[in-house]
Amino acid sequence: MKSLNIPRPEHPRPDFMRDTFSNLNGVWQFAFDDADVGLTEGWYKPGHKLERTITVPFCYQSEASGIGPTDEIHPIMWYRRSFTVPEEMKGRKILLKFGAVDFEAKVYVNGHAVGGHKGGYTPFELDVTPFLTDGENDLCVRVVDRPDPIQPRGKQYWKQGLWSCLYTASSGIWQTVYLEAASDLRLDYVHVTPDIDRGAASVEILLNRIPHREVTLSLDVQLNGKKIRKVTATTVNRNVTVSIDMDTRDTFYPVAMWSPRNPALYDLRVQVWDENKKLDQVDTYFGMRKIEVRDGVVYLNNNRLYQRLILDQGYWPDTMITPPSDEAIRTDLEWIKKFGFNGARKHQKIEDPRYYYWADKMGVLVWGEVPSPFAYTDETVENLSATLLEFIRRDFNHPCIITWVPLNESWGVPQIVSNTRQRMTASMLYYMTKAADGTRLCSGNDGWEQAHTDICGLHDYADNRATLEKHFADRDFIEKQTCDGRRAFTDGFSGTGKEAFLVTEYGGIAFANIGIQGEMGGMQTWGYHGKETDEEAFFARYEACTEAVIQIPFCQGYCYTQLTDVMQEINGLLTPDRKPKMDVDRLCKMNHNPS
Repeated sequence: MKSLNIPRPEHPRPDFMRDTFSNLNGVWQFAFDDADVGLTEGWYKPGHKLERTITVPFCYQSEASGIGPTDEIHPIMWYRRSFTVPEEMKGRKILLKFGAVDFEAKVYVNGHAVGGHKGGYTPFELDVTPFLTDGENDLCVRVVDRPDPIQPRGKQYWKQGLWSCLYTASSGIWQTVYLEAASDLRLDYVHVTPDIDRGAASVEILLNRIPHREVTLSLDVQLNGKKIRKVTATTVNRNVTVSIDMDTRDTFYPVAMWSPRNPALYDLRVQVWDENKKLDQVDTYFGMRKIEVRDGVVYLNNNRLYQRLILDQGYWPDTMITPPSDEAIRTDLEWIKKFGFNGARKHQKIEDPRYYYWADKMGVLVWGEVPSPFAYTDETVENLSATLLEFIRRDFNHPCIITWVPLNESWGVPQIVSNTRQRMTASMLYYMTKAADGTRLCSGNDGWEQAHTDICGLHDYADNRATLEKHFADRDFIEKQTCDGRRAFTDGFSGTGKEAFLVTEYGGIAFANIGIQGEMGGMQTWGYHGKETDEEAFFARYEACTEAVIQIPFCQGYCYTQLTDVMQEINGLLTPDRKPKMDVDRLCKMNHNPS
């Protein structure tokens, strides 16, 4: 479904698409509920008019919402709109889907509480069929987003305004809301695990319930529109795993590997059949690729991989954490490649699924990072665990994602060095990550104070070559001290030599020439060390720091801070409106691959 009148009209999940959907983005009724009276006064009941309007899927703090820009804190908010079920969807189960709602949502249809979700960055769906009428239906959503540091917030400041490198909070519905038609028995998820060494792919399929009788699963694999394999399996269980032989040399189509240079994607259609009746159909895709660490070296498809990453916050001036358009996503990924990087570390944000879709298609490596809380409690552990597992579940099929990051710089576990429970939490999150997805790498606590990890990712914002060379002269020194005097490993843990070492944050050069500074309105003030206003001075610092990192003999890659300016930060290579701040070709040449 596409309409010029609907923001973000494209299907929000190219990796899990049914044949019909109805986009519910656009203008909704809206109200703040600072006194928390909405429940007792029955705001969820049809006919109660909310006093304002808002454009979904943009948070109220953003200009695109029609309410902001603002940093006002309103912990409780209500949304309302009406909808009708399209004719082509009638007679089937109607699923109401939310891409992401920050932080806790409770959903009402025609006055009935139909379910909800807790977690600001991951999706949820509700079968609303029993609550629908033949004509117009009322949809109401109550959202709670308290200024609470135990929520997985990422870069969202929990107080009003800005602080340090933290930004204005983003509350409410911030990804697409839509309807999808399915059957009573339907696909819950389809996860594909490639095995390039065997030339096979293992497809794990989960149904939403146990079938009443045996059903047939049909799997159709294509590459560039050409049929590769068609496999069927029967099951009486909710879950089944099907192996697909991808080695098709007999038909002149050997296995196509996914890599940044050749981002080959296989299309996969999965159908559920009850005898001659098709119950459900989902289109997804996958890439045949392998990522691993062997004795401290990172390999992609059994070839050494040197990672040239850039830190990407994923913010836009008018829409904040919501990408303003599909084109905006592609543009950011194009800039990453133009600057000479081969990947991005999505910092403290679970991104819109279409970001990973375009990264898959364009061949951009991605580190998927869980947004951090900022205080440690029992609920911190619960929130982090739930968000991590839902993140992996949603984005399992994206070949671009090669590393998971459950913790960053001990955020959320601030006493990890002295507190045994916090150290065990870090270890638990690592093993939970590996249990949920054994095919990817995990940087357990990126930055410093690692417990269990596949990657020793260290952050160092020294502004000169000599200091960086001293810090990374040998691995023994790294064990003792790194950026801000933090140790690489927390108490009770040490490097085994098998972890891959990367400098996963460095640089952060504040750069604002006169023209750019004028465009920023003077608000941006954050960057590491002193600001540069001259392009030659910027390049001198950039080259010195980057060359120092590249020359580390045991280093497997780096991640420069950062892609764009965001609010108070002026350490981007691009302005907030995506204009380059320096000679692009010159910077690209500095990001050469030494391997």
